[in-house]
Amino acid sequence: MLRFALIAVALLAAAWLLVRLWNEMRRTDVDWRGMAFAAGFVALAVYLSQVTDIGGFG
Repeated sequence: MLRFALIAVALLAAAWLLVRLWNEMRRTDVDWRGMAFAAGFVALAVYLSQVTDIGGFG
Protein backbone atom coordinates (compact mmCIF):
# COMPACT_ATOMS: atom_id res chain seq x y z
CA MET A 1 0.00 0.00 0.00
CA LEU A 2 2.86 2.35 0.79
CA ARG A 3 4.41 1.65 -2.62
CA PHE A 4 1.09 2.51 -4.32
CA ALA A 5 0.90 5.79 -2.41
CA LEU A 6 4.47 6.73 -3.33
CA ILE A 7 3.85 5.93 -7.00
CA ALA A 8 0.66 8.01 -6.95
CA VAL A 9 2.48 10.99 -5.41
CA ALA A 10 5.31 10.67 -7.96
CA LEU A 11 2.82 10.57 -10.84
CA LEU A 12 0.99 13.62 -9.53
CA ALA A 13 4.27 15.52 -9.17
CA ALA A 14 5.32 14.57 -12.71
CA ALA A 15 1.94 15.65 -14.10
CA TRP A 16 2.14 18.96 -12.24
CA LEU A 17 5.65 19.54 -13.56
CA LEU A 18 4.57 18.77 -17.14
CA VAL A 19 1.64 21.20 -16.90
CA ARG A 20 3.90 23.96 -15.57
CA LEU A 21 6.48 23.27 -18.30
CA TRP A 22 3.77 23.26 -20.98
CA ASN A 23 2.38 26.61 -19.79
CA GLU A 24 5.87 28.13 -19.64
CA MET A 25 6.71 26.93 -23.15
CA ARG A 26 3.49 28.40 -24.54
CA ARG A 27 4.31 31.80 -23.04
CA THR A 28 7.82 32.05 -24.51
CA ASP A 29 8.91 32.41 -28.11
CA VAL A 30 10.66 29.13 -28.93
CA ASP A 31 12.50 28.29 -32.14
CA TRP A 32 10.60 25.07 -32.88
CA ARG A 33 12.56 24.38 -36.09
CA GLY A 34 15.80 24.38 -34.13
CA MET A 35 14.31 22.15 -31.44
CA ALA A 36 13.01 19.72 -34.08
CA PHE A 37 16.43 19.66 -35.76
CA ALA A 38 18.17 18.92 -32.47
CA ALA A 39 15.69 16.16 -31.58
CA GLY A 40 16.02 14.65 -35.04
CA PHE A 41 19.80 14.75 -34.83
CA VAL A 42 19.78 12.93 -31.50
CA ALA A 43 17.25 10.37 -32.76
CA LEU A 44 19.36 9.73 -35.86
CA ALA A 45 22.50 9.33 -33.74
CA VAL A 46 20.78 6.79 -31.49
CA TYR A 47 19.34 4.92 -34.47
CA LEU A 48 22.67 4.74 -36.30
CA SER A 49 24.38 3.67 -33.07
CA GLN A 50 21.91 0.79 -32.72
CA VAL A 51 22.19 -0.26 -36.37
CA THR A 52 25.98 -0.14 -36.64
CA ASP A 53 26.82 -1.25 -33.06
CA ILE A 54 29.22 1.69 -32.78
CA GLY A 55 28.83 4.09 -29.88
CA GLY A 56 27.62 4.05 -26.33
CA PHE A 57 23.84 3.70 -26.72
CA GLY A 58 23.60 -0.04 -26.99
